[in-house]
Amino acid sequence: MLKKLLRSLATLCVPFIGALLIRFIHLTNKKKFYGPQTLGDDNFIMACWHGELLMIPYAYKRYRKTPNVKLIISDHFDGTLIAKTLSHFGFDTIRGSSTRNAARALLGAIKELKSGCDLGITPDGPKGPRHEVADGIVVMAQKAKVKIVVVEIKSSSYWQLTSWDKFVIPKPFGLISYYISDMIDVSEMDLADAKELIQKRLLTHEK
Repeated sequence: MLKKLLRSLATLCVPFIGALLIRFIHLTNKKKFYGPQTLGDDNFIMACWHGELLMIPYAYKRYRKTPNVKLIISDHFDGTLIAKTLSHFGFDTIRGSSTRNAARALLGAIKELKSGCDLGITPDGPKGPRHEVADGIVVMAQKAKVKIVVVEIKSSSYWQLTSWDKFVIPKPFGLISYYISDMIDVSEMDLADAKELIQKRLLTHEK
């Protein structure tokens, strides 16, 4: 009973506080964007590592002033908190992951992509292994006939959690650098080569 009550309180409070924190971090940091001037009008899959997820709304909004995006978020409780936090930025979600309700999430994502919606994904989520690309991102891109944009988010000063993904929280008053790729076309690639390419592009600025 107590656990249920605490979860209800967390669901009410954490997303609101989390959204405020993200906005505060954004406002108090300098920002540099490295990437194409435009990503065009075609919808796409935007991918970043799970550990760099916190500031992804501002990478997406760089190219889409009005969000039209679904994020694949795990069905676990922490996924609920993330989904509700990102809803403050106008982002909708598809619940599921490679470890839970995988087929439902995959089919739902392909359907949304085919309808013209953008998709956000952490290719090593929800539980790792860290910096290893799962099959889903390639399958979705090929089935829906869309391209992939990868984003690296690097902070000059940050806190890093001890979680499996070494989750990064930028400190205020530093510099956040967004490295955004051009469109990556994996339509004619086999699965292993496409995954290797995505992983390589997501590690370009890794120290």
